[in-house]
Amino acid sequence: MSERIVTIFGGSKCREGDPEYSEALRVGEMLADAGFTICTGGYAGVMEAASRGAHERGGRVIGVTMNQFKSEPNRYLTEKVPSEHFYERLQRLITQSVGYIALRGGMGTVTEISLVWNKMQTHVLDPRPLVLLGDCWPPVVAAWQRNLAVSDDDVQILSFATTPEEAFRIVNASANC
Repeated sequence: MSERIVTIFGGSKCREGDPEYSEALRVGEMLADAGFTICTGGYAGVMEAASRGAHERGGRVIGVTMNQFKSEPNRYLTEKVPSEHFYERLQRLITQSVGYIALRGGMGTVTEISLVWNKMQTHVLDPRPLVLLGDCWPPVVAAWQRNLAVSDDDVQILSFATTPEEAFRIVNASANC
């Protein structure tokens, strides 16, 4: 079987003890336990938590870093993949993955979700799970639908989860089809 990579998106500003840190840690653990490789942007916050969860369970953890960033990658990575430019970094985070889980973050997270979502809308990427984990996402997506040209069909591409276990089940079920 070929390697199954799941990319985790989320903010860099949360810390241990924050809900999204705990959720990302749990997602990383479950994915590693099921034999998935974790891929993140490689830095702090949600990226660190998912990396830590997978690393502590013996999983492979890829961090797609960017040479322009001044901060150090998190210590839980088993492999660092440096990139020169933002779009190159995004492409590396997206193209090799069988699914994606996004937790609360900022504009970087919105950019990542938007690019994956658009690539699936335009059939550049074959369908795969794009799971938005957390209570923050339904009102954000509803606001996009109210204020932008986002149709119900567009929203059908997304999956919503309220727990790490639910997010894991969605990705795992799709990857095992």
